[in-house]
Amino acid sequence: LYGVLLLVGAASGGSNPFRPLQGLIGEQSQTQGLQFTYVKSNSDLDRELAAAASNGQLAMLDFYADWCVDCKKMERYTFVEPAVIASLEGMVLLKADVTANDDPDKKLLQRFGIFGPPTIAFFGPDGREVRAFRQVGFASAEEFSAHVDRFVEQAGQ
Repeated sequence: LYGVLLLVGAASGGSNPFRPLQGLIGEQSQTQGLQFTYVKSNSDLDRELAAAASNGQLAMLDFYADWCVDCKKMERYTFVEPAVIASLEGMVLLKADVTANDDPDKKLLQRFGIFGPPTIAFFGPDGREVRAFRQVGFASAEEFSAHVDRFVEQAGQ
């Protein structure tokens, strides 16, 4: 019976063997409540950071790729937690999907000296990265919300 459930789940797009029918019953948004603006190039990023800076807002840039296991874990376990959502409230949330590893992706990664995801950069109200708060690798919801809270406190918001 479990084997049949796995086959049905896989046929419906499911990828979690512990929840084989998730694709049929509808999966809640992986980033429930978080609305990311996707950026593809340096010019996209510059435009979004300039808009955030003109409003005096903090910003976060999440480097993500479909093949990145820790990126998937961040989406599934960290970005859905209420404490994380609350910590990020009012912040401009940007995501650079570098799955394709094409020229614009490579240029974005080179700009920040990043070898690959997951890496999360935080920007002050002036639109400049606060390098001391860069997050590399997976972080649990507790760790990440505390990290964001420290960033917000330091940035004076």
